[in-house]
Amino acid sequence: MARKKQYNEVEVLEKAMNLFWKNGYKTTSMQMLEQEMGINKFSIYSSFGNKHGLFLESLKQYKSRVNTVLKKFKDGTNGIDDIKTFFYDSVRSNFKKENEKGCFLTNTYNEFCETEDELVKEQMDTFMNSLKEIIIEKLQMDSNKSKETVLKQANYLLLAKHGLAAAARVNTNEEIEDYIEMTFKNL
Repeated sequence: MARKKQYNEVEVLEKAMNLFWKNGYKTTSMQMLEQEMGINKFSIYSSFGNKHGLFLESLKQYKSRVNTVLKKFKDGTNGIDDIKTFFYDSVRSNFKKENEKGCFLTNTYNEFCETEDELVKEQMDTFMNSLKEIIIEKLQMDSNKSKETVLKQANYLLLAKHGLAAAARVNTNEEIEDYIEMTFKNL
């Protein structure tokens, strides 16, 4: 007879996500996970398969957390202003604090960009492609923009978003706001 879990999977997953978010995948050890999550390796393996499975579930948890911001962005009807608002919304909770971690997806993207991890790559590609599609939709609201201009500006804004997410880890609120304002002056 299987033993009943003595922990809430959502709560321990949240703790694991925060640890991965702060330290990255490679730096986070199973011992660190056990300590942070308050459960043993057997329980981690039983619920999530292994460290990699736990990491993938942590990414899903983070994406579900940012879905509110993405939905607001997608549902907006103000074109470039929606993109600018999204930039502010996406870093507002990540502005430098005493224990700042930046954007978990951007951190993961940067950590895994040189690896052959297809499962992580698939999650990152799906998210980035979806984000780019929304940016393109918003830019196309300006009928004066050519298809070529829309694509170039979408690429520019996607790269700017990466830079913004990385900067949110170390820069001040004022520096972040200046970055956003200057990004949109160039459009």
